[in-house]
Amino acid sequence: MPQTPVVKPHIVLSHEMLLPMQPLLEGAYEVHRLWDYPDRLAFLEGPGKQVQAIVHAGEMVLPRDLLSEMPRLGLIACVSAGYDGVDVPWCRGHGLAVTHSVGLNAGDVADHALGLLLSAWRGIAEGDRRVRAGRWTSMDRMGARHGLRGRKAGIIGLGHIGEAVARRLEAFDVKVAWWGPRPKEANWPRAESLLSLARDSDILVVCARPDASNRHLVNAGVIDALGPQGLLVNVSRGSLVDEDALVAALKDGRLGMAALDVFEHEPTPPSRWADVPHTVLTPHTAGATLDSIPAMVNLTVENLRRYFHGEPLASPVAA
Repeated sequence: MPQTPVVKPHIVLSHEMLLPMQPLLEGAYEVHRLWDYPDRLAFLEGPGKQVQAIVHAGEMVLPRDLLSEMPRLGLIACVSAGYDGVDVPWCRGHGLAVTHSVGLNAGDVADHALGLLLSAWRGIAEGDRRVRAGRWTSMDRMGARHGLRGRKAGIIGLGHIGEAVARRLEAFDVKVAWWGPRPKEANWPRAESLLSLARDSDILVVCARPDASNRHLVNAGVIDALGPQGLLVNVSRGSLVDEDALVAALKDGRLGMAALDVFEHEPTPPSRWADVPHTVLTPHTAGATLDSIPAMVNLTVENLRRYFHGEPLASPVAA
């Protein structure tokens, strides 16, 4: 008797950065790639009718009008810890589950935050550029900077990443405080407001989870409160910082330094930073390590498996 062919569930990868996952998924699923369909109507009239799950890069916006036209869709599986590109309340209201890789790369992001912080605070990247450009002079050793011991760091958002940053900063004898909109039990004091945290800090580290309510949370007022000797580090999302205000403050000397892994528009145009002083910039790589990426991919694959077997999801976005 001829065997009945196995019908694989249809899924779609939402962004080209997820392409390396395709070979891993093809054994169990019919895998489609959203970027192969610049005409979204062609996607919706074709594979979009069959797709039951989206494998997603969480920071990328998934339009509601796209999701609403996919009749079999039931799961959005974010490979990332963040899911700010997904309207979770809307998804819940329309019966769509959302999962993410909660906490899996928090330590790696925190390591990167400390790398950015040290590089900017101690002038490491700037020193590297001076040596390579042949601008090393005998006076460089006299332009000493403050060490970290005894300095005050404020952390915006004390989730998995914020707590990991705080623990690492304590090893440098840095005094840590934090602020978030909701009080919680913590080993470090919570400031009365974000403005008071910035005013009392030498270094401000942005670790908060982005959502619609905190766009430009770090605005001109917060930047001015941090001041001309202060350092702003952002390893969260570019949307949390008013980038125009940040650039203006750096150029005017109202802010001392900035160390950024994320930007309002990515990739950020190099011309935007060409004449901005005292910055250390990296291309949104804080959470991408050979340790965290496999763990995040494996969790995403497990969430897919559980969904299609009718089992409880491993890491649903919390209500």
